[in-house]
Amino acid sequence: MPDQGQGVIVGLDNGGTTNNATVLDSAGRFLVDSMLETRSRVQQGPDKAIEALTGSFTHVLAVTGTPRESVRAVGLDTPGPASADGVISTRGAVNFVHPAWRGFDIRGALEARLGVPVVYNNDGNAAALYAHHMLLGAAAASRSSVSVIVGTGLGGAVIESGRVVRGAAGMAGELGHIRIPLDGLLAPGQPVPVCNCGLSGDAESIASLTGIENNLLPYWLTRFPDHELGRAGSVAQAAKLVRSHGEAGDPMALEIFGQQAMAIGLLLSIAANFTDPHTYFLGGGVVEASRSFRDWFLAKVREHTDLREEQKRAASFALVPDLDMAGSRGAAIAAREALGLWSAAQR
Repeated sequence: MPDQGQGVIVGLDNGGTTNNATVLDSAGRFLVDSMLETRSRVQQGPDKAIEALTGSFTHVLAVTGTPRESVRAVGLDTPGPASADGVISTRGAVNFVHPAWRGFDIRGALEARLGVPVVYNNDGNAAALYAHHMLLGAAAASRSSVSVIVGTGLGGAVIESGRVVRGAAGMAGELGHIRIPLDGLLAPGQPVPVCNCGLSGDAESIASLTGIENNLLPYWLTRFPDHELGRAGSVAQAAKLVRSHGEAGDPMALEIFGQQAMAIGLLLSIAANFTDPHTYFLGGGVVEASRSFRDWFLAKVREHTDLREEQKRAASFALVPDLDMAGSRGAAIAAREALGLWSAAQR
């Protein structure tokens, strides 16, 4: 149980299928040391999703023995695109396909429901902020990084001098929605991938679970017509099994993940010419796998990231630590910093 005199911050990471929650106390300790997931219900629209986030908030307090009155703030992250204030893009996004999400103020709605300040961040920004501070430590404030977070969609973030670059509308770092060159990436006869945001050939249309389900797997099953994933019941169910097949060395799965790694490398090549960061972070479900597969995937990303010799000497590649917990933890850190709660030295 946290020190009641100092209070705590709750971090809520909202995803396409689940919410993950944590609690950060005034000493900089996270009171949850594993995933604490509940259903997100975002496909059912804002009302059900806000109800689900409230349930996740209540659940993490119960699990950690934290009184509700000790909560000073909530850090919330969601997939983008969304404004800096947590208003979902009017064009929608991969997880927010229900029409009622377009232009919806998710931060304000959750704050009104919980009655405590809610600080919003894009999920890629939250995970990247956690990675940046945890891996770079005392040097974080003087370093820059670019992060790619592979999940249901493709999150991204740019951090300069230890701070997230948000942009005029709060939509900077939406790396998943940058169009990438497709020459040499697509196989002969492979259709140009289309993203749920409406763009064709952006990074998310390839390097995401949704990209596998909508674009990559349907094509590769035509090249491997006898593959067992063709009998998985539905493409959506099969897409969730591709990673385990990749870990086992399955040829079709490795073709899929090879395309994803190349897409991410091409994306980072573009980012290198804009930001020239000290560190490139890769995170999300794609690296929540066996070490051999994770190392293979990261090596493929590096192989397809075109850096100048000077950049290769100055930059490093790293995995986002704590994998799927990084979003909720980063959201909590962001809330602490935004509201000036406690000293950064207590991190």
